[in-house]
Amino acid sequence: MPGNRRTRTTETGSDAGHETDATTRQRVAQAILEAGPSSAAELAERLGLSAAGVRRHLDVLTERGLVEPRERRVYGARGRGRPAKVFALTDAGRADFFQAYDTLAIQALDLLAEQGGAEAIGRLGRRRLAALSRRFDRTGAADPDAAPAQRLADALTAEGYVASVRPAAAGEQLCQHHCPVAHVAERYPQLCEAETELFSELLGVHVQRLATIAHGDGVCTTHVPRTAAESTGPAERETEHEPQQDTRHDTQQGRQSI
Repeated sequence: MPGNRRTRTTETGSDAGHETDATTRQRVAQAILEAGPSSAAELAERLGLSAAGVRRHLDVLTERGLVEPRERRVYGARGRGRPAKVFALTDAGRADFFQAYDTLAIQALDLLAEQGGAEAIGRLGRRRLAALSRRFDRTGAADPDAAPAQRLADALTAEGYVASVRPAAAGEQLCQHHCPVAHVAERYPQLCEAETELFSELLGVHVQRLATIAHGDGVCTTHVPRTAAESTGPAERETEHEPQQDTRHDTQQGRQSI
């Protein structure tokens, strides 16, 4: 059907063409935001554009500091040959999209940490996730048969995290392609820790954080063991919880510390 066909964007040097190019570049950046680090071929397929055209837009975005090329991260055993080159959004590229917090929020947390210590930041991190927990419960009531990890991804997306679920060895990967608090979490990782604790609580299983945008990765990635994928709902939850051990795992050797 004509309505379902993808059309290739016409790229010209006219003024109208430049306007079209700007729109297309925004689509390319949006596709990277939603799917995480992607190759030019993957973006071309996803957007219905020519690979050459996508590379040209990526060159411009790279020149402007909005995306950066990197080797595709491989979890587990790596095959022969060099990993494919992918493009990821930089901090400046993410800033083109919505950010929920700014310098004022960091200054406020600095004051909170000064007066209440790290525990105060942790309590704040858990409190700000209350809306996510309520949304997760509502999705379960609306669709009891939905997989818990997918319900959590839907709740995260509604909160601005652009989340998805992907199959993985011995379970699933919960991927957050955007983080509204990335700049704040870079200084205060307690926010990421509180998030990981809540994921374990909601899914009723010990999850493992593999990567975070705040730590310089392209996507926040959390491994969800198969037991959660097979369960029919979250474990019974209490209203108050003590902080659990940090479950994040640095998967990249030589990564710069925050």
